[in-house]
Amino acid sequence: MKPKEGAEQASRSEMSGADAVELIQLMEQNGIEVYVDGGWGVDALLGAQTRPHNDLDIALPHKVVPLLCELLEARGYRDVPRDDTRDCNFVLGDDRGHLVDVHSYTFDSGGRNISGVEYLPEHLTGAGSINGYPVKCIGPQWMVRFHVGYTLDANDYHDVKALCERFDIALPAEYEPFEQAAGTPGRQNPANSNA
Repeated sequence: MKPKEGAEQASRSEMSGADAVELIQLMEQNGIEVYVDGGWGVDALLGAQTRPHNDLDIALPHKVVPLLCELLEARGYRDVPRDDTRDCNFVLGDDRGHLVDVHSYTFDSGGRNISGVEYLPEHLTGAGSINGYPVKCIGPQWMVRFHVGYTLDANDYHDVKALCERFDIALPAEYEPFEQAAGTPGRQNPANSNA
């Protein structure tokens, strides 16, 4: 989590499964092909909510961003300024504190990413469910790979460990300190035996 976001966290409302499904259905009913990413993407792959979520991360073709914004603005969503906002990665929020983190991409006719967030067609192969509602999402192996290369937190560890266990994926080495701190059975934990 970025430091700037921590101060705002307390004023945010949880993005419940019902909220997430309602938004996904709105998009689908309006012809928007949407893939769930982030925490809800993990829980969709697992088939159950395993922790609270502050937002709904979505991936979609950039050409539908204007329609998405129009639909969400009609429901009271507006731009949430952030330091990392780009035309292909931005956040919309409503007065209840619900956040939608939008990640858009553009593929050429050969399936190559030519702009936006660097998704590839093979990333968009997952299937899961939120509150029993079937959703498309990032595939489990890619979800794990996308959870490395930045400062990790307890939610990242929780999500990646659950995916690795469910889908028989090797836990990335970046998570070894979390394993050691947890004293995971079968792991050596010489430094933190009382942690």
